[in-house]
Amino acid sequence: MNKFFRKPQLTPYEADYAQWCAEQGALLREGRLSDLDRENLAEEIETLGRSERAEIENRLGVLLLHLLKWKFQPAGRSGSWRASIAEQRMRLAKRLRENPSLKNAPPEALAEEYEIARLKAADETRMDEAAFPQECPFSIAEILDPSFFPN
Repeated sequence: MNKFFRKPQLTPYEADYAQWCAEQGALLREGRLSDLDRENLAEEIETLGRSERAEIENRLGVLLLHLLKWKFQPAGRSGSWRASIAEQRMRLAKRLRENPSLKNAPPEALAEEYEIARLKAADETRMDEAAFPQECPFSIAEILDPSFFPN
């Protein structure tokens, strides 16, 4: 076969990610640190931290969307909205308990997540964007407070 048409040799990381993870875990447990795929392992660990932050931001966005709909479309209030608000708050609280170093993630992400939630709320309610404030009308304390439901 022509050398220009050969498939590149895949690394274990590329060939079977699940197998690579299992092998890296076994190597760590056995203390065989010199055999670890350090570069890919470090990248995966960093990715885990980013995914935790992304999960918090996503939950915040869904929560904001439902709080906006609750406040600005009172006729549509339902048990499913209430349940979604409660669920997002509980899942956010759990993530923050498990990752205390990310306690500032919600306030840091608030402006961006609010803008997305505002656009989604306008679309889902078929209300004009101008019906929703430019700035988030809720504080982080209110957003995360299990008993807060905007009037």
